[in-house]
Amino acid sequence: MKKAIVLYPSLLVSHFIPMLQLTDALLEEGYAAMVALIGATLEEDAALAVAVDRVVSSKPSVNFDTLPRIQNPPSVNNDVDMLLGYFELLRLYNKHLGEFLSSLPPRSIHAVLVDSFSNAVLDVTKEPRIPAYSLFTTNASNIAISLQLTWIRAEGQPSFKDLGDTTLNLHGVPPMLASHFIEEMLEDPESKMYKDVTNSNIKSDVILVNMFASLEAHVVGALKDPQFLRESGFTMPPVYCVRPLVGSAANSTKEKHECLVWLDEQPEHSVVFLCFGSVGEIMVGLERSGHRFLWVVQAPLGDNLEKAFGVQTNPDLHTLLPEEFLERTKGRGLVVEKWAPQVDVLHHKATGAFVTHRGWNSVLEGIMKMNKVFMVEEAGIGVEMVGWQQEFVKAEEVEGKVRLVF
Repeated sequence: MKKAIVLYPSLLVSHFIPMLQLTDALLEEGYAAMVALIGATLEEDAALAVAVDRVVSSKPSVNFDTLPRIQNPPSVNNDVDMLLGYFELLRLYNKHLGEFLSSLPPRSIHAVLVDSFSNAVLDVTKEPRIPAYSLFTTNASNIAISLQLTWIRAEGQPSFKDLGDTTLNLHGVPPMLASHFIEEMLEDPESKMYKDVTNSNIKSDVILVNMFASLEAHVVGALKDPQFLRESGFTMPPVYCVRPLVGSAANSTKEKHECLVWLDEQPEHSVVFLCFGSVGEIMVGLERSGHRFLWVVQAPLGDNLEKAFGVQTNPDLHTLLPEEFLERTKGRGLVVEKWAPQVDVLHHKATGAFVTHRGWNSVLEGIMKMNKVFMVEEAGIGVEMVGWQQEFVKAEEVEGKVRLVF
């Protein structure tokens, strides 16, 4: 009988997909892969349900099991206390996860793989002594920073949120402005909830990172240094990089998308690819740049969080963009509604530049504020568009940076 690795993925689509990409490597190594899902969230989060359906249909060799539903599960979608609801949901499901693990044949489980946000379940693995692996779908710098923030600030000093643009020097990462930390870190990194989440990762038997070691060699070396958390009193578990967990371009779509057909007709390294943006400024900047572009446009979400978590309808391009713009850029640019096969586009020989929102999955597919520091200053693989701090990049900035990279 094959040893099985049980995956307990996050409820966030951006975390769920990379973890499920890891099943391909597990199967290649001779393990059986089993996935335990929380069914309540599939009923509430349409985007996650769509992602799960796609993965289930594309991975017939992986076993998927939905844990029994609990009474009155807390909401994890449009509540201002989403994280609190998420951690409470995991805690309530610990009993069902434990029962699921106990139902499997004795000594058949090699390890349980959990998301770094889901480590509230680690206690479930301790009693049967099942090794627990924690997967970070973010980069190594994010791990180094989040683990240090819980103890780095001395009593009586200003909070990180009040430090503004003060430069902080943390072990293993480049100097960074306090304002560049993600919002949840700035709120209260010394709170019990934040400490429980970050410190629980240290309790796992192994930490896996979604990247290849040479991309952040200095940071990975720091995480493996026995002295890394010496001042905090903690000891780091072994850290391993598990290659970028992104889809394969050859298998990411069954039929060729219209944008790939259009890219086939463009010169090599001539197209800038964008899949987000404030419509008006991006539109003007792209047209002024004079370069070829492929732009994926989504209808603006505004403050509708429920819409952000659900399945969105296709935007009306003629409502979002002036007809004159589409006519003037016809042939030189292509605007696509809602979605394009990003992995395929980034692998295409015609794609010469990628405008990203700094999400780590997009960074990996192409080779967060904290990711900006790594991409621009540490790795030197990108240029910064000024204005992102205020969440508004002007047309002149788009035009200038597109011209710069070409």
